[in-house]
Amino acid sequence: MNFETYSPSTFPLTHVPPSIFETEVPLHAQPSELSQPYQRTPVTPNFPARFADAVSVLGVGITNIDEPAAIELLTQMLSTDDGVHRPVYYANAHTCNCATDDPVFRDVLNAAFRVFGDGTGVRWAARAQGIRMRANLNGTDLIPRLLTETAGQGFTYYLLGSDEQNLQGAVDFATVNYPGWKLVGQHHGFVQGTRALPVIDAINRVRPHLLLVGMGNPLQEQWIHRHRDALQVRVSMGVGGLIDRWAGTLVRAAPWIRALGCEWLDILRRQPHKWRRYVLGNPKFLANMVRLRHSDILQTNCWAESSSL
Repeated sequence: MNFETYSPSTFPLTHVPPSIFETEVPLHAQPSELSQPYQRTPVTPNFPARFADAVSVLGVGITNIDEPAAIELLTQMLSTDDGVHRPVYYANAHTCNCATDDPVFRDVLNAAFRVFGDGTGVRWAARAQGIRMRANLNGTDLIPRLLTETAGQGFTYYLLGSDEQNLQGAVDFATVNYPGWKLVGQHHGFVQGTRALPVIDAINRVRPHLLLVGMGNPLQEQWIHRHRDALQVRVSMGVGGLIDRWAGTLVRAAPWIRALGCEWLDILRRQPHKWRRYVLGNPKFLANMVRLRHSDILQTNCWAESSSL
């Protein structure tokens, strides 16, 4: 009784831990343990196999599904009361750069139940492999649609992230705009080290279906992974700046800019302190794509030559 697993044929095996093809990650795993063989976690078997479609972007396994399928999958995860905490992350070019620089963080991402692809860079990387991404599944768009489409089903959520002022603004916004979900708690995001313990206790007292963690990456994914076993939630998500957007302190780019795949330019204009992420990070992402693609071609040629001997 196990969830469907990723197919090895969809990944360059040199860039993704082979064990993710075989097993579920144990909830107690810490980043330092991810190099060890995984143990199987008993789970329910009723998640459709079509959600297993995936593509490797710089060694990060990205689930390649469209938005309706993502909403269906998330709804089913939220409805499944089997005691398993299933993290969901969103990976953009910056996330994949971080994963390239830090193999432990790459393993943290690949230990998630699902990673969705966010942004133009992920689409480019998939296209370079001859794969078309079915949708741009970023949390800023997907989470509001999830909250809207599943309204009135008795689901609850908890907000963790940002500072007190922005958090309260986000609470006010979400209460008005998503009345079909019940907000059962909130806390600012400065909860590293031992400061996390009382917050985890508070979360576990209300046991939300969904935990939204907005600390920016890689911090939010590392925090979720570190406390994965302790958190009594069904689904957690790393949501980046979503809390600040709900508070109104971050403004989204115009739809036509997003349609052109140039939202990063608008972010750079509004948040110039992130210039390294885009001015240096985007060329770095493209260079990593080329380097890994070249490595894959060389490896394929070596396999072909050795098989002909």
